[in-house]
Amino acid sequence: MKKFALFFFALAMMMFSSRVSAQEPSAECLKYMDLYSVNFKQKQYDDALPQWRMAYKLCPRNKWANLYIHGSTLLNREIKKLGNRNPQYRNALVDSLLTLQDERLQYFPTGKKGGVVVDQRPTILNNKGQYIINFRDSDPKYLYDELGAIVSQLGKDTKGSILVRYMQASIDLYKAGKLKVDDVLNIYTSCADYLAAAEPANDEEAAAIGEAKVTLESVFAESNVASCDNLVAIFAPRYNADPNNVALVSNIVKLMNRAECFSSDLYLKAVTKMHSLDPSASSAYFLFKLHSSRGNTNEAVKYIEEAIASCAPSAGETLAQYNYELASFAYKNGLKAKSYAAARTAAELDHGYAGRAYMIMGNLWAGTSCGGDEITRYAPRWAACDFYGKAKAADPSLADEANRQISRNSYYPSAADAFMYGYHNGQSYTVSCGGMTATTTIRLSR
Repeated sequence: MKKFALFFFALAMMMFSSRVSAQEPSAECLKYMDLYSVNFKQKQYDDALPQWRMAYKLCPRNKWANLYIHGSTLLNREIKKLGNRNPQYRNALVDSLLTLQDERLQYFPTGKKGGVVVDQRPTILNNKGQYIINFRDSDPKYLYDELGAIVSQLGKDTKGSILVRYMQASIDLYKAGKLKVDDVLNIYTSCADYLAAAEPANDEEAAAIGEAKVTLESVFAESNVASCDNLVAIFAPRYNADPNNVALVSNIVKLMNRAECFSSDLYLKAVTKMHSLDPSASSAYFLFKLHSSRGNTNEAVKYIEEAIASCAPSAGETLAQYNYELASFAYKNGLKAKSYAAARTAAELDHGYAGRAYMIMGNLWAGTSCGGDEITRYAPRWAACDFYGKAKAADPSLADEANRQISRNSYYPSAADAFMYGYHNGQSYTVSCGGMTATTTIRLSR
């Protein structure tokens, strides 16, 4: 009896190649269409399924899109109800469900929504991909072939879950020795690019895409495919052969960035080349970070200054950040005048950086010796105290450190000594040395 039922069902689901697309529906077709449609609308799915099977057998394939849409719902539900029981029958149901997607794609690639013709291929192929993942998930080669075909057709319109599973299937095949490293890297790059280019229609889709991005990164990272050694071995010869290939250089940077191969010479070359091919403030800033981490002082300063010069005048906060980072880096590397100028600019551009910038300026003056008479020798300390005072006023969290520095730098010559040089307490004084200039107030002891 079971064999007979299975044979009947398979027969009912067969595609009839001899059927003419323009065939008019028979009375029997219309009868079963009405019967199943009524039960489907009333959610009487168990009653609707056999009636739908008859409608599918008897009706023209190009007449009603709902024959495929409702049929997919009914078969999907039936497969889930069946679970792991009767594997042969379950397999037949899955075959039929996937066949429905192919036929719907053939006969109804477009539909109408609000009177406008809409491309239905993304919906149909994404549905097929999800059914494959749900019901045919045990064979990596099958998944790789079938999902890969869907991805190649849909590109950025592919559902994130399908891209992630396609990626996992490629990794499984790589581990089984059936794919090469560069095959997997190319698939990862494509999947990541498609997710980046995806255009969600609503917040729910945006959230799903965001989750898929995180999962894709995780799957890729855990695979150990993209080790720095693998990336260098694959891409160094390609880069050397074609260093002006924008797509290649961009791909190298993306992959090595995600694998955190920041110390690789290939990574530095690729980022530098990418910047030369398509310069921007952000790429110059990134090169500053790379060179500063390697201790390449001159190159680091060159790129952060380029980043500053490339910023739009309206980008106040970014300009303040870049100037503050230049001030910090130059201070640590003994470039006093450059550090001082950048710190002053950062403080002027954004109050959020003012406190820290003033601390740098204070430290610069505190570490400077101008020589000359007593007033000239003490003046840098007074300027330092001025900036420490500004720092704690701009950012109270710096008060303790600023007060410690003020205490260390509070040196005052006697009034008698100052009188010999023609100065008095509270007098304005401009100190200038080491490429820095500041106006301070003379402080004298009694």
